[in-house]
Amino acid sequence: MSQSKLKQVFSYQSWVHAVSGSAGSVIAMSAFYPLDTVRSRLQLEEPERRKALSTWRVLRSLIDEEGFETLYRGLVPVLESLCISNFVYFYTFHSLKALRGGGGQSALGDLLLGSLAGVVNVLTTTPCWVVNTRLKMKGLGQQHGKRANGPVASGSDVQYDGLLDGLQYIARTEGVRGLWAGAVPSLMLVINPAIQFMVYESLKRRLTAAGNAKSSPSAITFFSIGAVAKMIATVLTYPLQLIQTKLRHGNTDRSLNLPPNVDTVQMLLIILKRQGVAGLFRGLEAKLLQTVLTAALMFMAYEKIARFVTSLLLTKGGVTAVRH
Repeated sequence: MSQSKLKQVFSYQSWVHAVSGSAGSVIAMSAFYPLDTVRSRLQLEEPERRKALSTWRVLRSLIDEEGFETLYRGLVPVLESLCISNFVYFYTFHSLKALRGGGGQSALGDLLLGSLAGVVNVLTTTPCWVVNTRLKMKGLGQQHGKRANGPVASGSDVQYDGLLDGLQYIARTEGVRGLWAGAVPSLMLVINPAIQFMVYESLKRRLTAAGNAKSSPSAITFFSIGAVAKMIATVLTYPLQLIQTKLRHGNTDRSLNLPPNVDTVQMLLIILKRQGVAGLFRGLEAKLLQTVLTAALMFMAYEKIARFVTSLLLTKGGVTAVRH
């Protein structure tokens, strides 16, 4: 690796994109977090509990049954995990772009770089997502399952309140396997952000080429292409997202009667057999509503923050050339 490319990897450009992506994701998740709570409930609760309820009716029933605060249960560790995760993803993605050199960008190239960035992200941040998935469902009073290597801390059995406490508790009671629960479907799901970034970057290049080169696309343009990119990625990969969530939480769905240490393929086949294809897409409406709005707002905030920080650095003379 040449020294010039190494400098690009550790450049202000990669740092700006990473910080902007983290900040944008935190802003977006804070705005639409109740929808993520609905998505988690629909994926993890037994199907009969909220059968045929729309997203808005589930929101109303959660407020009526458990109070308004339940919509924001686990918000802080989710934001902490999201901040770390998006920093790692954006930094890796743009560092890999710098390493690729000055060749022309392509959809296939973006898909490959997005997949590699996703693998790095999964391997480094899965324990954080295991903790906040369980914290979000804390206090539900669900009957928790057992694993061969110890109890699964899920539902009302959660014994911690924060991200660091949760990481320590799971490491102590379940070991490495518990911390990386759901890592296999997560590795398969690197295709989700990879597809998202491929579609987003492709649409952005087309719009930039078609528009005035001197003017930046509008905020609503970034919002729209971010929404389209995430919608495509979510629909294509949703069954794996459902399985990932169930594995992280500890497999407490009694309607499935899951065996101990169930793996990704087993869970997929069990859901198909007992709930049909519809079972693999349970909660899709809430997921689409939450993830599309969140991703759209995240990309809009990310682009604006990145451009603002870049212009600020250039104005102050701190960086001779920061390219976006």
